[in-house]
Amino acid sequence: MLSSPKGIAITVFLLAVAVISVLGGALGAAFGGGFLGGAVPHLQVPSELVTYIGDFALYNTVVMFLAAIVVLVLLTWLATRKISEVPGRWQSLMEILYEFFIGLAESTSGKAGRIFIPVATAIFLVVLFSNWLGVLPIVGNIGRVETTTEYFFHKFEGKAESEHAEEVLDGLHHDVGKNGEGMGHYLETHADDESVQKLVGKTLETYGEQDFVIFDGDGIRLLPLGRGNEYKLSLIDVVAYDVADPTHPTADDVVKIAHRVDESVAPDSVPNTEFFTENPDKYTSLVGKRAGILVPYLRGSSTDLNMTLAIAIFAMFSVQFWGIKTLGIGGYWDKFVGNPFKRNPIDLFVGLLELVGEFIKIISFTFRLFGNMFAGEILLISMGFLFPLIGMIPFIGLELFVGFIQAIIFSVLTLMFGAFAIMPHHHPEDDHHGAEGH
Repeated sequence: MLSSPKGIAITVFLLAVAVISVLGGALGAAFGGGFLGGAVPHLQVPSELVTYIGDFALYNTVVMFLAAIVVLVLLTWLATRKISEVPGRWQSLMEILYEFFIGLAESTSGKAGRIFIPVATAIFLVVLFSNWLGVLPIVGNIGRVETTTEYFFHKFEGKAESEHAEEVLDGLHHDVGKNGEGMGHYLETHADDESVQKLVGKTLETYGEQDFVIFDGDGIRLLPLGRGNEYKLSLIDVVAYDVADPTHPTADDVVKIAHRVDESVAPDSVPNTEFFTENPDKYTSLVGKRAGILVPYLRGSSTDLNMTLAIAIFAMFSVQFWGIKTLGIGGYWDKFVGNPFKRNPIDLFVGLLELVGEFIKIISFTFRLFGNMFAGEILLISMGFLFPLIGMIPFIGLELFVGFIQAIIFSVLTLMFGAFAIMPHHHPEDDHHGAEGH
């Protein structure tokens, strides 16, 4: 490669990008670099609200799941729109996939195993595309800004619910929800209420260290480059930076907090944050800009427990359906308990364990897929933080491979559980009676 000018140029370019990536990331920041350092995105297990469509709450993981379905439908259409004896690329790919599951199903249950194929194939494709779309570079980095107003309202509301402060909660929903006055207006008009003061203190005590990123304006936003984690402000930095004791605010303190909650901007005064107190000149460019948390429009659907649980329930419901359809209700029940008065204690105990195991399989399915994909999301975020530009590249390939393996595991296990479900129960006493007959 180094024998030609073109090869030398490519090598020099790649080395330059690698050096810039290292110096511009979190590691380079320790040596005076960090000029490409972006803030680490806010991480949480629950999916996040994107918007409301009428009364329907649309979450970011749902958006990605719908996108996976659209891609899958499109590819299926491409594969089947011109079916011929001499298949094209997409038709060949789908036929290879279908033949793989046919061979696997028949190897476990013979011709009877063909009833598993539609469900197993559908699960494989849905999980595969859900996993793969979740590692796209734009996922998690573009979205709307959740301001301190929105954040403080939800956390204050949660504290009011946990404290059983019905009067505070009713007044909050009336003023903010029905009248639309805003969180700041509610706090200001109820600043003398000791219950409100107590809940404001508890909110700041619990969530005061939540980090907020500084964004340039509203609308669709990207996590800003060049502002690493040291440029983040905590909730207290934004709304209570000059309050003596935010965990026990007075009425005057609540009025101050009320104004700043509604402003949702970096304050004019330098907050009591170590980085900015030591580098006050670096704070001037942030004053007055929007402080908030990026709520991504897109997030891998396999990182949502609800999605993985839904697929697990569907898979195990299908398994039970196959078992009952093949063996009948009585025959399938006999696999687990049957007539408890006619079974020996050990056989009955094993059957009960197998019955419990049917529910445990749902939990196993759910957390296996969720755990692998959520861990992959954290890995990609971490590497992008340490090495901007190139840090994610090798790990994207790894995550694509992991996503494929998880899809295979999910679908193959569904096939295996289906094969066990349609297998009739074998009674040890049947062997005993058969031996006596001979």
